Amino acid sequence: MKLIVGLGNPGSQYTGTRHNVGFEVVDRLARRWADRPAEGARNRFGGLVVEATVAGERTLLLKPQTFMNRSGRSVAEAIGFYKIDSTRDLLVVADDLDLACGVIRLRAEGGSGGHNGLQDILGALGRPDWARCRVGIGRSTTMPSTDFVLGRFTPEQQPVAEESFDQAAAACEAWCRDGIASSMNLFNRRSAPASETLDQA
Repeated sequence: MKLIVGLGNPGSQYTGTRHNVGFEVVDRLARRWADRPAEGARNRFGGLVVEATVAGERTLLLKPQTFMNRSGRSVAEAIGFYKIDSTRDLLVVADDLDLACGVIRLRAEGGSGGHNGLQDILGALGRPDWARCRVGIGRSTTMPSTDFVLGRFTPEQQPVAEESFDQAAAACEAWCRDGIASSMNLFNRRSAPASETLDQA
């Protein structure tokens, strides 16, 4: 079984915020591949869970409801229950301040990059060698990062963000089908240069 985790914060006040792009991507996968819609997700492992078949692979789609800074417990519980090999069968989707809006990057392993959700998963799993899909949200030069990530995309940026969510969902499908190395080669080349940052104060 594959496990795809989208990171975000629960509650309607966070819907559509930059920090919730992981939820957006998983919702797209659920709408396309799941037996039931995302709205019919079950409460398990401290999160909302939908089972799907993605690119022929039985896949668990998980949105932790523990708030971003405590995402690791939810992920670890799902991995433990299904005895998932995190080095091969886990993919975490999260926002990234250091990538321009519209850019996605797949990585086979790594650190948190200052992302609290990724950091908590690293602590819970005790190892860094699991795949992640980072979705760029840009960075503001005029407001604190904590305020920026909890804000919403500007009208000009929204179409670019939506396209990146679609691309990230496609990258998740490729990961299920072909593995991390192949999907990195395909999707990391498609993205715009990471140096193209966008100030959205």
